[in-house]
Amino acid sequence: MQKFTTLRGIVAPLDQANVDTDQIIPKQYLKSIKRSGFGPNMFDDWRYLDPGEPGNDHSKRRLNQDFVLNKACFQDARILLTRENFGCGSSREHAPWAILDYGISCIIAPTYADIFYNNCFKNGILPITLNHQQVDDLFTTVFSKPGCEFEIDLPAQTINLPSKQSLHFDIDPAQKQRLLEGLDDIGITLQYADKIKAYESRRKKITPWVFN
Repeated sequence: MQKFTTLRGIVAPLDQANVDTDQIIPKQYLKSIKRSGFGPNMFDDWRYLDPGEPGNDHSKRRLNQDFVLNKACFQDARILLTRENFGCGSSREHAPWAILDYGISCIIAPTYADIFYNNCFKNGILPITLNHQQVDDLFTTVFSKPGCEFEIDLPAQTINLPSKQSLHFDIDPAQKQRLLEGLDDIGITLQYADKIKAYESRRKKITPWVFN
């Protein structure tokens, strides 16, 4: 998992609440457990005018030009600004995989579904929570300056805006450290590799029959 320290990128405004995981990555694409390859199908039903299936050449599908990520000024977005209860619905981990594979590594919203929120940290995505008024103000900024960039500073826990203003955000210290060090669940476990080996060595002496 890549470390997350600072990020500067275009902000895409997805002005919709209660975006569920089936909208983020539709069910027909859940046939693979690889973490890559889902980017072209993020928000599949909204991005394309014709239905898609795994194995399609998505570059040949008709784009919905009204969808925010298909607009030229937002196509290279790395930050997603959205509304409350983002990531609701089923607990599919493919949702953060698709978002990250597309190129977005930070989401800003008032609230998230709990499982999706925690899955973001496990996959290297920073989900920032701000209050509704702050989110409203950010939408105003992005709509008035399409294609503008924010700078996300995780160590300082700030969002630096084009106006030179900064917004502070709160984050659980353990989750923050996970992102700063680029540790997924396996990486966290491997931090204790020496203790695990020492325990296994003791167990082999005490209960050797378990290891036969």
